[in-house]
Amino acid sequence: MNVDEVRQSLQSFGWVDYMVFILMLASCAAIGVYFALQMRRKSKLNQDLTNKDAEDDYLVGGRKMKIFPIAMSLISSFISGITLLGTPTEIYLYGTQYLYIIVAMISMGFLMHYFYLPVYHELKLISTYQYLESRFDKKVRLFGSVLFICGTMLWLPIVIYVPALAFNQATGANIHLVTPMVCLVCIFYTCVGGLKAVVWTDVVQTLLMCGAMVLIMIKGTMDIGGPAVVFRKAMDSGRIEAPNFTFDIFERYTIWSLVIGGVPHWLKSNAINQNMIQRYLSLPTLAAARKAIWYFIAGVLIFLVICGYSGLLIYATYSECDPLETKLAKRKDQLLSLLVMETLKDFPGLPGLFVAGVFSAALSSLSTGLNSMSAVILEDFFKMFVKKPLTKRQTAFIMRFVVVLFGALCVGLVFVVEQLGTVLQLSITLSSVANGPLLGIFTAGLMIPWVGGTGALVGGFVSLTFMIWMCVSAQLDLASGAVKYIRKPYTTMGCNYTFVDLIPMSQVSENITEVLEEVSPPSLKVYHISYLFYTMVGAVITIAIALAVTFALGTHKIDSVDSTLLSPFARRWIERQRQKKPTVPSTTDPKLRNGNFKTIEETKT
Repeated sequence: MNVDEVRQSLQSFGWVDYMVFILMLASCAAIGVYFALQMRRKSKLNQDLTNKDAEDDYLVGGRKMKIFPIAMSLISSFISGITLLGTPTEIYLYGTQYLYIIVAMISMGFLMHYFYLPVYHELKLISTYQYLESRFDKKVRLFGSVLFICGTMLWLPIVIYVPALAFNQATGANIHLVTPMVCLVCIFYTCVGGLKAVVWTDVVQTLLMCGAMVLIMIKGTMDIGGPAVVFRKAMDSGRIEAPNFTFDIFERYTIWSLVIGGVPHWLKSNAINQNMIQRYLSLPTLAAARKAIWYFIAGVLIFLVICGYSGLLIYATYSECDPLETKLAKRKDQLLSLLVMETLKDFPGLPGLFVAGVFSAALSSLSTGLNSMSAVILEDFFKMFVKKPLTKRQTAFIMRFVVVLFGALCVGLVFVVEQLGTVLQLSITLSSVANGPLLGIFTAGLMIPWVGGTGALVGGFVSLTFMIWMCVSAQLDLASGAVKYIRKPYTTMGCNYTFVDLIPMSQVSENITEVLEEVSPPSLKVYHISYLFYTMVGAVITIAIALAVTFALGTHKIDSVDSTLLSPFARRWIERQRQKKPTVPSTTDPKLRNGNFKTIEETKT
């Protein structure tokens, strides 16, 4: 039997599997319809419902959401198909070093808890970028909003593409036929149901994801002979690793890149991202939002461990016959899907459950992104530039039209993503382009009272330019093969099917065929540093340039800075300075607490 025949035999997606998959999509659509009818009923019963109330209901669930569904939604939105398929691939190819990033995740939780979230929640934001206008000016707010939209549009096509790979592995169906149909369902329930529909579909999808992954772990481990076999093979191949304490920023993973670079990487996804902040702000109190942070972190850590173990399980299953070398898996990120079809093919409905779980992760991230862009476009573009207040009908149309428009654009961009590299590194690298400068601007605003609006804007532009060059150069080198990473040992000596052997016989050892690839050219370039440092680099450049420009312009006075716009520790410090040297009183505008934002200059006027 040759490799093509083996691949076709594994594509045994039956009618029961299709029914499970369709049922998942139907349940998501039904949830959207339910909350759409609920909003319509509420509007009819409350004729005096204001335009702002209708907005809050659609975009932040009326700020009356419960902790459990929000925590589940945060987990589901964050654990996209990129994590479900990309992390096991990462562990299979390069070992467990990546999993030490959990230290950075926990550190990020403390920073969110004490420094970022208190300010956002106190100001009752809808768009996170309203903060930038209050702290700096309208130009910085607009810059932040544009960066968010660009960053989201770089990320969402990858999110959509990943589950299509799983569906292709299971059924052989064309990726570009599956993607539009599934995304249409997501666009529908996001469009009609608003945040409540997004959150409650996330709850269903999180449970589905978790169930699918646990099922794979249990059945796959039983087939291989138990967890002892999985860990023994992983140890023998060097895939289970102690922390790498090497001081080399050019090495792909060290404990320093995972922790020092990992904290900004997690922060940019949680502390400044409209996708996540919008959910925290849908909770009624700061205490509830803080609890949601730790529930979210606990859930993500559990998923990371499950995905890491799945990577080891893939190696244990294919330790004698590498499916990438034989082309049984056409793409690296189809490894987990291949394992599923191998272990669950005799159980009708279970492969369908897995594919539904992966698509659930993607739909959750997509719906979150579309709902967040709806909020940003409405608050930061239409409301900033229209002269007359928007009517209820206009507001409703804009929010829903944005969902449809950007959903269609994301589907189209899948064609581009298909030509790029492995999804985990790709998603982190591309997201750093916009989120590095954004993290720097927000952090400077919250924690460094000397930074002014002009400095923040110049710092953001300089950092963005540098990050575009850095990330594009890195991706081009990876695509051309100028930079490659050493895989962990693998072999094809135990294959029971025929394939085209691409490995020269001179590289075959007695037991393991190890392909030693060139790590990088002798002349290392700055963009060859570990991709986990990219976000930190963007943020540091932004803050450094912002401070330099602000001091050069002589606008670094802190007397006029509204202390409610600073993190609690910076707020206490600045109040102590004012008590020591009373000058201009704090310009705190109580309207800021109610979401009616004005710049400091407007407040004085």
